[in-house]
Amino acid sequence: MNSSSLFSFGGRFPIINCRVSAPASAPFVASVPLPPSTSSDSLACSLQCPHFQSCSGCTQEFNLHRPAVVDEASDFFKRYGVDDFTFDSCRLWGWRCRAKLAVRGSSDNALIGLYQEGTHTVVDIPECKCNFDCAAHHPNINAAIELLREGIKVFDVVPFDEDQGTGDLRYVQMAVTTHSTNLRAPERYKNGKVQVSLVWNSRNERSHNADKLQALSTYLWRKGGPNSKFHLIHSVWANFQTSTNNIIFGNRWRHLLGERDFWEHVGGIDISLDPSSFGQANTRAFDSLLWKLHKYVPGGSSVADLYAGAGVIGLSLATSRKCRQEQRLFTSVLNLKRLYMFILMKRLTQYFILKSDFSSVKCIEVNKEARLSFEKTIQRLPNSLNCSISWHHADASVNPLSWIIGSDVVVVDPPRRGLDASLRQMLESVPSIEKRMRSSSQSSSLNAKEEKRPWILRAKELSIQAGNKQTSEENNTLPQRLIYISCGWESFKEVLETNTGIKQCCRFRSF
Repeated sequence: MNSSSLFSFGGRFPIINCRVSAPASAPFVASVPLPPSTSSDSLACSLQCPHFQSCSGCTQEFNLHRPAVVDEASDFFKRYGVDDFTFDSCRLWGWRCRAKLAVRGSSDNALIGLYQEGTHTVVDIPECKCNFDCAAHHPNINAAIELLREGIKVFDVVPFDEDQGTGDLRYVQMAVTTHSTNLRAPERYKNGKVQVSLVWNSRNERSHNADKLQALSTYLWRKGGPNSKFHLIHSVWANFQTSTNNIIFGNRWRHLLGERDFWEHVGGIDISLDPSSFGQANTRAFDSLLWKLHKYVPGGSSVADLYAGAGVIGLSLATSRKCRQEQRLFTSVLNLKRLYMFILMKRLTQYFILKSDFSSVKCIEVNKEARLSFEKTIQRLPNSLNCSISWHHADASVNPLSWIIGSDVVVVDPPRRGLDASLRQMLESVPSIEKRMRSSSQSSSLNAKEEKRPWILRAKELSIQAGNKQTSEENNTLPQRLIYISCGWESFKEVLETNTGIKQCCRFRSF
């Protein structure tokens, strides 16, 4: 067993000085051995953020090129005989392209930032003097925060008071799009535009404080829109929320100013993300993950994408032309609370399935708001795509077997808490389920029965179908491969520790 771990670095991030200038291109990065960390590396690759420890956003201050969790993960995997764990650092600073921030304080002194750990006390991200802005945020998010702070003061917008339930502005979501075909590729990231979503403390746009909302949004657009000195703002949205719980967004959204559609380019496709849709915070790391993931899904596969959101992972796989067939495990991690990402790929059964030239992608998502983004994204997919693509509004934890049957590959991207218990139990039982199906004389006639399960019928009513209309549900095969993308190290460890199939795995990768 090799005693050292492999970590991946892009050419624009030398190990010693940790430069973060953007490259000309290259979705792929090479893996190189990570040398022992020195004191000079530790200082050069430090967070350099005055909010560290008080702000809950980051968990590591020094050695950003070698986070502590990477060493922990490497040691953990070695106990199972996996010694080729690798790490891609991606950007060390300015990587966060999506942020949800609380707004508290007063109109004259608005506090905009994250809560202190374990409290509802907001750690303010102060004005960009002496370089005291958030080190993790894309620089244009910090600039948009300052513009918002100015507008709050000018129009006497009252930040939300949790104890009293009063005030105007509760939260703000800032999302950066770096997709602009008008600019050369190396210039797109630094010139990203910010979509601003204001979470307003009212039921709708006709409430008593609607005039302040209109004034504030107009101010942001006038000062940061395309006719301003520096085009910063992509669009302004409003979300209306009056709940007393900790849920940030309400169900009512309104587009106010700017471009309605928000586009990004990741994994080889243009994706649309409405502000109500979930999006990964680290755009570049997610893009790198998707490109690598293409290699680990065999050509001709039928894919079930669970916890699919707007279907980005599944649609990226559907358009891939570089899939190759191999039995390997591929795990990814995105650290520093950017978004932990672990991908586990393992063989689920001992049986080989013959692949045809046809492939399909089936996306299952519980959030109905993601449907619109999915619909817009598939409109930009290649017309020549020979693949059946569908999106279903359903809870994958309810009778999960019905969603993976007929698939060769299952992709799961659950929230931080990990897989739902029912889905986890079902995935662990796939080999025994297939054995029962093969020995059952009724298995060949299952699809001949009329579908009557209410959750399946409801999902079909709300589904979207694109591409080749043929589907993979005409057979009762079960998946050969599981790809697990996790945003929580602890929940991921628990899955591996309780799954005896881990010994079949041979590779992990982290971002």
